[in-house]
Amino acid sequence: MTRPRTVLAIGGSDPSGGAGIQADLKAFHAQGVYGMAVITALTVQNTHGVRGVRLVTEDVIRAQIDAVLDDVPVDAVKIGMLGTRAAVRAVTAALARWTGPLVIDPVGVAKGGWTLQGPATIKALADLATRATLVTPNLLEEWAFPTCPRLVKGGHGEGARLSDVLYLIESGMVLEARRWSHPRIDSLHTHGTGCVLASTLAARLAIGDPLEAACDIAIAYVQRQIRASIGGLGGGNGPLWQVG
Repeated sequence: MTRPRTVLAIGGSDPSGGAGIQADLKAFHAQGVYGMAVITALTVQNTHGVRGVRLVTEDVIRAQIDAVLDDVPVDAVKIGMLGTRAAVRAVTAALARWTGPLVIDPVGVAKGGWTLQGPATIKALADLATRATLVTPNLLEEWAFPTCPRLVKGGHGEGARLSDVLYLIESGMVLEARRWSHPRIDSLHTHGTGCVLASTLAARLAIGDPLEAACDIAIAYVQRQIRASIGGLGGGNGPLWQVG
């Protein structure tokens, strides 16, 4: 029997299930790939926002990654919240012996306004991003990744229409390769959209899709899930249900 394609998510846990590792694993399952997870932080949050964060030490982060790479083939990696520069260094060192598609979601600020990764950590993450297949910053995070291939998410923009823009690097030049323009979906229930987009991208790259095709599928999947989750779960910014 042919083994399934695999993706390793490295990031924080969301006990309400809408973002972080929980959202990653649901997105992997939806794309038909086998998901694995390295926990970097335990967040205390629900649909109303983040109440607190307990970080995992860098030696435990490194040990988790080493344990997976020592045993299971990894076809792609998705990185979310790492939390500190030390954690970024630990992940960078652990992945030094691994090659494959790498998707990084910077996860700077949660929707409730809690800063999950400050500018110093984002800047350290930018060094790791030089080897990434794609970075998925929002408009507030784009400043840190000027020379990286990136899909800039337009959800923080204003107006009735939004644009997600793919920038690629060719001969040292940053070029706009593709733009997806679509109407804003009138919904508060968008918790975890960035996680789901990046995870779906990583899953499609693990399967072997070309980059633009992976972006097509990931953007369409997130929009479909926002529409499907319009009724909301919880009393705040509800999650994407990812149930079909």
